[in-house]
Amino acid sequence: MTADVGKSLGTLPPILSISHPFPTVDVPDHAHYTIGIVILVVGITGMLGNFLVIYAFCRSRSLRTPANMFIINLAVTDLLMCVTQTPIFFTTSMHKRWIFGEKGCELYAFCGALFGICSMITLMAIAVDRYVVITRPLASLGVMSRRRALCILAGAWAYSMGWSLPPFFGWSAYVPEGLLTSCSWDYMTFTPSVRSYTMLLFTFVFFIPLFIIIFCYSCIFRAIRHTTRAVCKINGVGARDSIKRMHKMKGEWKMAKIALIVIMLYVISWAPYSCVALTAFAGYADMLTPYMNSVPAVIAKASAIHNPIIYAITHPKYRAAIGRYVPYLAFLLCVPPRDRFTSSSFQSTRRSTVTSQSSDRPNKARLSSQSDSESGGFSDTEADPSMRLPVSHQYSSDSKQVRHSSQRSKVRIRDSGVFERAAVHSPTDPSICHLSLISVSTAMD
Repeated sequence: MTADVGKSLGTLPPILSISHPFPTVDVPDHAHYTIGIVILVVGITGMLGNFLVIYAFCRSRSLRTPANMFIINLAVTDLLMCVTQTPIFFTTSMHKRWIFGEKGCELYAFCGALFGICSMITLMAIAVDRYVVITRPLASLGVMSRRRALCILAGAWAYSMGWSLPPFFGWSAYVPEGLLTSCSWDYMTFTPSVRSYTMLLFTFVFFIPLFIIIFCYSCIFRAIRHTTRAVCKINGVGARDSIKRMHKMKGEWKMAKIALIVIMLYVISWAPYSCVALTAFAGYADMLTPYMNSVPAVIAKASAIHNPIIYAITHPKYRAAIGRYVPYLAFLLCVPPRDRFTSSSFQSTRRSTVTSQSSDRPNKARLSSQSDSESGGFSDTEADPSMRLPVSHQYSSDSKQVRHSSQRSKVRIRDSGVFERAAVHSPTDPSICHLSLISVSTAMD
């Protein structure tokens, strides 16, 4: 380990005390203290913010969907990143050198690599999930269940573990970096082992996931634009269905935009650190100063606070859940009182109404529940509070549906036959498919 440290420090400024197994760099003391205070603020913010995200998403029933399990996992990785990195980094910055020994350095760097890689893979999974839901809405019905989401997340953790363990077995190494108050994998040493690990790590952990994310959102942009143009051209029978589909897609797009902001901030945070590592990989490590190594590392660790901040600003249901379960934060998040107090009571009433109606239509209810779960639990009205109808209006709509249920039951098999014959001539027309589904369900009643 000491030999690896010596090799990795070959391009650093003069060392103050070479007798210490982990020496310090000849920089002013205030540089260490400044970095320590910054990392402490980032760590405390990340711990509190990500804990609130986990608490809100797990406590609110409307947020506990298979798609949101990826968001919870992202918050878990960010929380663990802050818990394992902040106290140690702050303490070593106050001592101006690494004080936790060789095994402590390896464990610290391993945790940083594991949680950082898992965050990137989780962001890629979120992008792929939004891509499937928006561009292939029918094919995505019933695809994403809790069990499948857990399997995907287990795969993400296993993949991250596979790339974090090799330095323990001689493929590269975990050594101090920057001002020698934190540890990471060795990207400074110009040897075949170190260079091969750095090259493959960036390829399979950064560039390939980033390419997949860019591809997914490019397809999402095209799907939104294509659907908007199609709705503008449609007139007649299928217009109503297409408008409903457009509203639903807009709700999904709002959730996708939130995920896109989180992804972009994560990539921007890790971009300086990537540039430093790739500069050393290219053989120009002598151009890098301790500050150029340490500051990008702090910026990369600050990516753990982006997730809760973005959701607190842009996610209406998260804000409502925080206002409901943590009332002291409702004022800071500017949550309207109606979202804090009327949402839960209305949802419980609405849920009982839907449950009683779905007992007569099990097949139809199962199909609608699959559609809701695949949309990530956010419809267009849920995503945009301004589109929410008053509670009294929704109650009146429910009473009208109950009052006219007897009239709908008068639909005969004769009408079903008409729609079936129409579907033969135009099986792909969304309006015909929608009407045939209604006729079949009323005939079953």
